[in-house]
Parts: sequence; structure tokens; C-alpha cells
Amino acid sequence: MRRAFLLALLLLAAAPAPSLAAESDTARAARLFEAVRGQPARLRLFLRGMPKGGDLHHHMAGSVYAEDLIDEAGQAGFCIAADGSAIVPPPCTSPAKQPAAGLPASDPALYGTLIDRLSMRSRVSGGGPGWSDHDHFFDTFGRFASIAGHAPGRVLAEVRTIAAADNVTYIETQTNPPAMGEAAALATARRVPADDPATAYALLAPDMPRLIAKGRGQTDAMERDATRRLGCDRAARRAACAVTVRYQAVAIRNLAPQVVFAQLHYAFALADADPRYVGVNIVAPEDGPVALADYARHMAMLRFLGQRYPKVAMSLHAGELTRGLVPPAALRDHIAKAVEAGARRIGHGVDILYEADAPQLLTRMARERIAVEINLTSNDLILGVRGADHPLALYRAAGVPTVLSTDDEGVARSDMTNEYVRAVTDQGLGYAELKAMARASIRYSFLPGESLWRADAIGTPSPACRGADPTRPMPPGDCGRVIALSEKAREEWRLERAFADFEKRIGSAPF
Repeated sequence: MRRAFLLALLLLAAAPAPSLAAESDTARAARLFEAVRGQPARLRLFLRGMPKGGDLHHHMAGSVYAEDLIDEAGQAGFCIAADGSAIVPPPCTSPAKQPAAGLPASDPALYGTLIDRLSMRSRVSGGGPGWSDHDHFFDTFGRFASIAGHAPGRVLAEVRTIAAADNVTYIETQTNPPAMGEAAALATARRVPADDPATAYALLAPDMPRLIAKGRGQTDAMERDATRRLGCDRAARRAACAVTVRYQAVAIRNLAPQVVFAQLHYAFALADADPRYVGVNIVAPEDGPVALADYARHMAMLRFLGQRYPKVAMSLHAGELTRGLVPPAALRDHIAKAVEAGARRIGHGVDILYEADAPQLLTRMARERIAVEINLTSNDLILGVRGADHPLALYRAAGVPTVLSTDDEGVARSDMTNEYVRAVTDQGLGYAELKAMARASIRYSFLPGESLWRADAIGTPSPACRGADPTRPMPPGDCGRVIALSEKAREEWRLERAFADFEKRIGSAPF
């Protein structure tokens, strides 16, 4: 309580005196926000404490900071490449490797080089002529993949810890159990055809129950390890234990088409069987030669599998492109094709203004409530798209739902608070808009169940929850029943209670 009081005191020191007329807690919070929005330090303090709901575009391995990955590598007996380029598996007996254990003390220079190679800390352009921030960003993942795959429980524990510190209560993260590798290998073993999805499906289907059971067991083990590391099974639970995590299984779009189909088949089957996997996605640089050449083929695969697993939701990376990165033809229809394939959310969507039928597409997305996951920091780092060049304002003007996300906050050296700061300083959003986006992050999550909000108006309660008081643990009557029966409504109510507490604390402290 003392810390909350001091935070409010610091923020309110910059605010004008309140009027004598009574204000709601929300109005006072909004007034304070306006008073500090032009003062970067106080703005960040305000936004750090603000409830942010969910992070819907989140890559699990890419969301852990390099320092934590190196620490885990040391504990697990992994090695560091002698040139500081990567974390590599043991043994560490070769001259080209050295133990990761104790690296910060034994070789601080190498430790610093490794952090730079595993992240965007110094935005190192170390790949030779033509190497870019875009290339460096995507290159980092292979450099830490060995330890991230070795210790998924540590990765999950760190993800939850970062979220809790940032007032994020729900994460929908993209990750696969190791069994996905076995599913991919079936593409060769079963001689899966590249462009005959019905035959490919039939060839893979007999192996899916076994692999699904294996993947569920691997997910159980990851979650048990994260629970142990966080102490969630003890009486004194850390705040990270309260962060809700769900998963999207993913395929890698720059592989052979047979392998992509096998991965997608497994992703859909896993999400259909395991309620922790709430959706399917497709990842890797969208501008890669294979990804560009096979884009329409991948969308056809997604349509086919979506018809066979109609309960499984899709959020698809689409439009993570910009002028100059690819030829004009590649900018004309990627978002539209993802929507046609059945995507309920679009990841990035940066190239919307280059789509051939952008006005009609925006109208459709608004009508069908197809949300866009906005990643301001990574769009700047990877694509160089920022400020007025970013299409967030275009989506908002068209009535398309939008949510703020982090993408790969460990690689980017960012956090969700920074996304909110950018939304204010670069995009001009106010407190009401930020609050609406936080609410949208739960409303457009893939959590099952009824929402607290009307379908056409987030912030306007459904008839069952009209007048519900978020200062109470659980509303009575029909609204209480909706919350009890719906995972989505429970997370939404949790967010409303957090907002009620935040606005009371931040707007009513004496000064």
C-alpha cells in the first residue's frame, strides 16, 4: 500500500488541482493521465501500474531475456560458442566452445557479445554486407533454440514472471511441444503429397492420437516444472502464479510444403484435443522466398484443416511486410488471403494500405470483428514502420478491433508497458482508448465462453451484466452465472476488478 501511495503521489504532483465537483474514479484516472502524458517518466509510471489484460501475439521462447537464457545454460551445463554467437549443447571440450557456467564473471566481454547476438540490445549488424535489423532479429532464434528447447519450464516461468511485473494477466503464447518434431518427420516417412490435402490428411491421421498424447504429456511436464520453479505449489505464491497462460501451436512457413502440412495437421489436432491449446498459427519471416512462393498453398492447407477442425481458432501472421522489403505483388493480398482462410485474428497486418482491396477488406474485418494484433516495437525494429506510418490509426478509424501485443519482448528488449507508451507517444491514444484495448485483449482472446460485453461494443455490458459492480468479488444473479460458466468472462471480470482497484488508487491519493 505504501508503494502504491508513493507512486500516486509522484504522478499527481504533476497534475492540476481537481475541481470541487465529484468525479468518478475513472474520470480522475483519465485526468491524471492527461496531466502526465507529456512527461515520459511519469507517463511510464502511470502505464506500468495500469492493468493491461492479455498479450495475444506472444512467442514464448522469444519473450525471455538473453540473460535468463544464459543463466539457464550455465545451470544445465550448456556451452557458449567461442565467438559469442550462440548457446550450444554440451560437451564443452572443443576449443570452439566454453562452459556457460560463470560466464558473466569469467569473461564479461564475451557475455556482452552473446547478449547482443541473442537480442536487439545493440541492434548489431553482424551478418556482413546487406545485413539488417530485420535479419538480426530473426537470426537470434536459432542462437538460443538449444537451451529454450531444453528448459521449456524455465522459459514458461520467466514469461509468467515478466507478465506479472507488467500487470498482464493473460498470455496466449505461440509454442509447440517436442512431439511436433515427430509430426513433421511423418511428412517424409508417410510420403505425404504437397498439394493433395485429403490424401496427406489420411496418411497422417493414424499417428495423430499417439502424438497428441505425447504432446499433452510434454506440456504437463513443462507446466509442472514452471510451477515448481515459481513455487506455485507452496503457500506463499508469487504473483506470476496468477497469470493465465494458453498456447497456440504453430507451423513454420519456410519449410517444405509437406512438412508444413504435417505441422499444421498436428497443430489443429492438438488444439482440438487439449483445451490449453486454444489456437493455431504459422510463423517465420513472411518475406522469405519459400514463405512468399508458398503463401497461397499454406492458406489452402489452413482452409482445408479448418473445415475438419471447425472448433479450432486461427490467428495468422499476415502482412508483416512493407514497401521495399518485398516486390509490390507480395503486398497486395496476404491479409485478405488469411481472412479468407478463416483467421479470427491477424498478427501484425502492417501492409494493409497496400492491399488491392483495402477499403473492402477493412469493412469486412470490422463487420466480422477480426481483430489485429498490433506490435509497435517489433514493427519498428523489423520493418522500420513507426509513428504516423503505422496503420493502427487506419484500423481504428475503420472500426477494426485492435489489441496491443509484445511479439518477442525478450529479443526486442521491450515489455507491454513500452507498447502502451508507444501507443500514447507515437500514436496519440488516450486513457479511454488504452483501456478499451486492454478489454479487447480478453474479448478477442481464444478463451472459450460468453463475454461480459456486447458483441458490437466493448465496454457496454451484455444484458446479464448491466450494472454489475467490479468492486465486488462476484456479481449476483445472471452475471455471476455467466462468469462462473465462462473462462473468457472470468478473465474479463478479473480485469474489471483490477481496473476498479487501479483507478481508485491512482486517482484518489492525497497530494
